[in-house]
Amino acid sequence: MSVQAIVERVAGTDEVVAGLLGSGFNGAVHRPGDAEYDVLRRSVVASFESRPLVVAEANGRTDVQAAVRTAREYGLPLAVQATGHGTKVPADGGILLRTSAMASLLIDSERMIAKVGPGTRWGAVIDAAAQFGLAPLAGSSRDVGVTGYTLGGGVGWLARKYGFAADSVVRAEVVTADGRAVTASADEHPDLFWAIRGGSGNFGIVTSLEFRLYPVRQVRAGIVYFGFDRAAELLRYYRDWSATIPNELSTAVVLTRVPDSADFPADVRGRRAIAIKALYAGEADLAEHILKPLFEVAGPRLAGGLRTMPFGESAMGGTPARYLDLVDTLPDDLIDSLADLPDATVEIRHWGGAMAHPGPDAGPVGHRDATYSLIIDQELPHLTDVLRTTGRTFVNFLADPTHTQTAYTPADYNRLRTIKRTYDPTNFFHLNHNIRP
Repeated sequence: MSVQAIVERVAGTDEVVAGLLGSGFNGAVHRPGDAEYDVLRRSVVASFESRPLVVAEANGRTDVQAAVRTAREYGLPLAVQATGHGTKVPADGGILLRTSAMASLLIDSERMIAKVGPGTRWGAVIDAAAQFGLAPLAGSSRDVGVTGYTLGGGVGWLARKYGFAADSVVRAEVVTADGRAVTASADEHPDLFWAIRGGSGNFGIVTSLEFRLYPVRQVRAGIVYFGFDRAAELLRYYRDWSATIPNELSTAVVLTRVPDSADFPADVRGRRAIAIKALYAGEADLAEHILKPLFEVAGPRLAGGLRTMPFGESAMGGTPARYLDLVDTLPDDLIDSLADLPDATVEIRHWGGAMAHPGPDAGPVGHRDATYSLIIDQELPHLTDVLRTTGRTFVNFLADPTHTQTAYTPADYNRLRTIKRTYDPTNFFHLNHNIRP
């Protein structure tokens, strides 16, 4: 960067900082060169680099409104980051608005409702709800932010029983592209309410989110490891067996090379193995009865097992997605090809249940009719023919924002674009899984 460019950037940064403070922004604002700047601009994705003009830490809704108005006044891009898990597009030369300090949490145990700020993480909600024998529709990690996960749909281990996290939202406070604060619910701005429940961060910045909790105190859950030699046979059995199980049971079959790490059971470290993940939200004995034939087909158990535990202890991790597809069946040639992969990690997760049967007012969580999600941690061009991609994806799993349209049905996507035109006609909120007006 030339000396002149550096001078112009510094002057521009000072002007934006002054604009933020002048508009009533009360939180901390960090420039390049500040120690906090390099920490706060990072996302969870190690390879992701974002170099905003400033990083602004919001303390409340008025700060969010001030950031939006300042960005618009100076013609700057604005990106929102709470925990950094959902950051997909860099905010280079713009304002990176951090909402992690807005981590409020209230539990209404009588109504079975949680109300959170945009910086709240699932672990806090899980722990607070557990005191009342309740559970949220959280995902696989306690560290993920509630709001971003939920706005993207939110598929967790209770989804087959209770649906997507987005389907449990009852109210949200949203700062729109013109800096207004509005309430979105079934009674107020119902079109916006529909759109945010699956449409991600395209329509505004959610500063408060209310959603239902469910009466789940304990679950029977765990990961069981088996040898790899019966992988194809197991997947064929899983294809038929999964069509018969109750909605209380959620499962995934993972074909993987287990890392040689102390984080995994000693008997499977460094070797190719099958991992069966299972969570049953019901009686423990019935879980073992339903899963027994699946385990028998998998062969001798190498490590792991199920145990009865509080729901908050049941997180079982996920597989990074380089290839992602939602499929209706598992044909034999696909199964054989997946079982022949030498080093890739493949996760086949069973969907269906309540995910496929939402209420009449459900939001645009796409492709609810899918039977399985198929995630592979590598790009495998030699499998293009056998994979026969359906072209259906899911926002929470989608690493490439240019494929956002594939996460929705055509009808929902068109409706989302129409609502986007109403609430954000200039596409101000575009540093995301973008839906253009």
